[in-house]
Amino acid sequence: MSAYNYGKVIKGVITSYRWVADTFVDNDYPHYTSYKIRIPKGYSLHGIDVSRYQGKINWDKVAAMQERDVRIDFAFIKATEGLLLIDPYFQRNWKLASKAGLMRGAYHYFKPKKAGLWQANLFLQAVNFESGDLLPVVDIEETGGKSKVELQKNLTLFLNQVEKKLGVKPIIYTGYKFYLNNLDGKFDEYPIWIAHYYRAKPKKDVKWKFWQHSDKARINGIVYNVDMNVFNGDVDDLEKLVMP
Repeated sequence: MSAYNYGKVIKGVITSYRWVADTFVDNDYPHYTSYKIRIPKGYSLHGIDVSRYQGKINWDKVAAMQERDVRIDFAFIKATEGLLLIDPYFQRNWKLASKAGLMRGAYHYFKPKKAGLWQANLFLQAVNFESGDLLPVVDIEETGGKSKVELQKNLTLFLNQVEKKLGVKPIIYTGYKFYLNNLDGKFDEYPIWIAHYYRAKPKKDVKWKFWQHSDKARINGIVYNVDMNVFNGDVDDLEKLVMP
């Protein structure tokens, strides 16, 4: 997923957001030396999300990494974007993450100016979901200059097509402020993966299943910084969010 220092403005409309909240110091929010970030306490399942920007990943090293109570349990992998782009590292990451023993999930980066139905078809063609994989994800973090109503309508076309073909409701990934401004109250039946950085706790007014809490983690087997996530629940809860 991408991150910005500020919103990009097109014709007076903010089209993208950095998911940064307040910088803070919290002694109850421990720092992990090997991961080089603070990691929220109280969560037992941790994961990363990756794309071509992380380069060639050694997934065995990722799976073997552990400091105290934190290891990598799951990985969301970018598959597609818009109408044409297939991540060049997707198939390699998809295969090797599973081979290393990690629970895997795939996501599509949504472009609001492009037809949601056709974006869903590209995503479905690129990813061979198997039983036990995490539910499909749509990553929406820009408006593309579309109105709130237009944005929601196009996103709904994507979600409906994926649900029609796979029989499951996709996970929606987005930033905290973007969710409140554009999605809140419209997609409550979908699992939410919220991005809200550098906080001991996310705001309480979003019911989330996954929380992306940092974009600066260092993970063995990956050269570049990685987004780090926690799951809001235990293993039994997570197994409710997998492909049948």
